[in-house]
Amino acid sequence: MATVKPMPVTAGGHAAASAKGQNEKLVIAASSLGTVFEWYDFYLYGLLATYISAQFFSGVNETTGFIFALGAFAAGFAVRPFGALVFGRIGDMVGRKNTFLVTMGLMGLATFGVGLLPSYATIGVMAPIILIGLRLLQGLAMGGEYGGAATYVAEHAPEGKRGLYTSWIQTTATLGLFAALLIVIGTRTLLGEEVFKAWGWRVPFLVSMILLAVSMWIRLQLNESPVYQKMKDEGKTSKAPLTEAFAKWGNLKWVVIVLFGAVAGQAVVWYTGQFYALFFLEKMLKVDGATTNILIAVALMIGTPGFVFFGWLSDKIGRKPIVLAGCALAALTYFPAFHALTKAANPALAQAQASAPVSVVVNNADCSVQFDPVGKNKFDTKSCDIAKSYLAKSGVSYTKVDAPVGTIAAIKIGSETFVAPDPSTVAGAAKKAAITAYQDSVKAALAKAGYPSKADPAAMNRPLVIGILVYLVLLVTAVYGPIAALLVEIFPSRIRYTSMSLPYHIGNGWFGGFLPTTAFAMVAATGDIYYGLWYPVLIAGLTAIVGLLFLPETFKRRLDA
Repeated sequence: MATVKPMPVTAGGHAAASAKGQNEKLVIAASSLGTVFEWYDFYLYGLLATYISAQFFSGVNETTGFIFALGAFAAGFAVRPFGALVFGRIGDMVGRKNTFLVTMGLMGLATFGVGLLPSYATIGVMAPIILIGLRLLQGLAMGGEYGGAATYVAEHAPEGKRGLYTSWIQTTATLGLFAALLIVIGTRTLLGEEVFKAWGWRVPFLVSMILLAVSMWIRLQLNESPVYQKMKDEGKTSKAPLTEAFAKWGNLKWVVIVLFGAVAGQAVVWYTGQFYALFFLEKMLKVDGATTNILIAVALMIGTPGFVFFGWLSDKIGRKPIVLAGCALAALTYFPAFHALTKAANPALAQAQASAPVSVVVNNADCSVQFDPVGKNKFDTKSCDIAKSYLAKSGVSYTKVDAPVGTIAAIKIGSETFVAPDPSTVAGAAKKAAITAYQDSVKAALAKAGYPSKADPAAMNRPLVIGILVYLVLLVTAVYGPIAALLVEIFPSRIRYTSMSLPYHIGNGWFGGFLPTTAFAMVAATGDIYYGLWYPVLIAGLTAIVGLLFLPETFKRRLDA
């Protein structure tokens, strides 16, 4: 038998290829780890909002305190586009690496600062003011982080693999949420509820300093991206990236097209699949919180590899068809998917809605908007409000039937009708007693018609629920997996960081970030638990149309232009 001799290796040939491979892996690992860390920081506020409210807003009334707590959380979403402008400009003028080192440092210090921040009881009104300031700083940093990480990884990736390489960045939001959940649950279990409530809630924020140190150390090992370094060496970097990106129609038109033809739809699909689905299960379908979290977690674990798959696939067939197909599927299937979710998660509720639909017979002039985010509004001055507020509080879906002016509102459950008390004829204790009696009679009728007070775990079709949730997550991975590569490829190198960051953070910070609140308001205003889906359906549908008409394919473009 002939002996096969190994091929000779030229000096530095194989070693250089090996080193290049190791460098690419380091680039992906360092960029992804840093972004996971920043999402971890971002989600802590949401997970610990109850404790934050109690610690930092205890000096004001409960309603105002809760509004401030919501404001502190929302502030991070609101300022992300401004962070994109600030750090995008720096990234195009100074460099990718140094800029996202700065954003990571700001994010980590802001989060660590919350862990050390004295409570309202200690420093008074300065506590909530500083807290909101830290949250704004964190949102600004997040606005600069994603563009830097995506640009840096894409500019290191070999031709034909940018979708695959940048898709790892897309997994980081989900992994960051997992990390935050695990550390919060672990700390709470280790310390116990009383200690966690007293001071243990600070531990996840303080732990972020360890994560920051590790992430910073890893990122410090990296060099500047080769594309940017080449521009810098040749003196071709932009001196005014904001002007070039947004004051010149040649580039601004692509910012607008990318926003409405890709990112807006991607954002609403992402937030619907990962956040609104959770809200819908718990609030609308009355599945208990622990079960809801487990179901969502399982779906995320199954679906998360889809980010990498669709990123890889976009290298083969293009970014545009995958992103737009995901948006179109979302627009076409959200309503049937969420109806199926109702039947699988709470079959008794679905059966009651079909056999004994609820309607409210009212005149529009006699109604207030049933949106009560702090749970303090008293809807008891109009008959319409008395009827609708009880159904809203009970999580019962209903339709509205128009009636003439002066009609006293009534609830119809199947064939039974319940006329609400008229607040103009009763007052004080008598009004309170009349409302209580009315609510008791409606409650009994709902129970008789089969409307459950909560979902029955034994009746739930868990495999089907998980299957539907996995489908929603896969839509997320389809639209989100290729989006970083698309954004990087569509803009020129000298203003890439600035140009891609703004539409991304307007889309994900505003269109996506405020989706749960907007959809909830739509449900509360109409009484239809599915009505909030019109928001993502319309935006995703708009993106599919705009993208189909105006969005170019980019997967074969070079990045050194």
